[in-house]
Amino acid sequence: MIPGKVIWLGQQKYSDTWELQKQLVTKVREGEEPDTLLLVEHDPVLTLGRSSKKEHILVSKESLAEEGIDLFEVERGGDVTYHGPGQLVGYPILDLNRHGRDLHLLLRNYEEVLLRTLSDFNIKGRRFPGYTGVWVKDEKIAAIGVAVEHWITYHGFAFNVAPNLRHYRLIVPCGISEYGVTSLERVLGQAPDLAVIRERVIEYFAEVFNLSWVS
Repeated sequence: MIPGKVIWLGQQKYSDTWELQKQLVTKVREGEEPDTLLLVEHDPVLTLGRSSKKEHILVSKESLAEEGIDLFEVERGGDVTYHGPGQLVGYPILDLNRHGRDLHLLLRNYEEVLLRTLSDFNIKGRRFPGYTGVWVKDEKIAAIGVAVEHWITYHGFAFNVAPNLRHYRLIVPCGISEYGVTSLERVLGQAPDLAVIRERVIEYFAEVFNLSWVS
């Protein structure tokens, strides 16, 4: 088993978590910290990945400001995505020298964690060939986008528990216009406790990545 640490940040501005990720990348690379899973709910924010197209934001910056939504350009792969309250966001800071230097495997393993979580609620999630993330039928319930620096991962996954789905209408989520976005709340007909979802994700993350959580 590989030692790991979980940090629950509660609800936090994107910029604060982004800075913490970069600090942890250095600490994990230098052996000062074990593999770390940051979990957080963000204040409303759009992030633009390396392959983002500005036209995938469908409203003006002024309209975003009126909605209280921040905007950041970041290092992860992928297109524009939304984070906000009611969404569990995970930022694994992992040394891939311990987990195999295989980015495709990394993405599939993130998906596996979330697929196992969905199955606990009798939801049949799936992978969608040609797209990264986790889907329920033809709607995306979890987005994934990563960056790697010296084989240390950061950025990660966003799992829709009960976010404001209306905010997704402001963008072309992940650059995908032909399919929709959903949430556990929509699929189940009621919002599950995010704390329960968080504990399931922590459990399955340890299973999939062979981690033993330490304090």
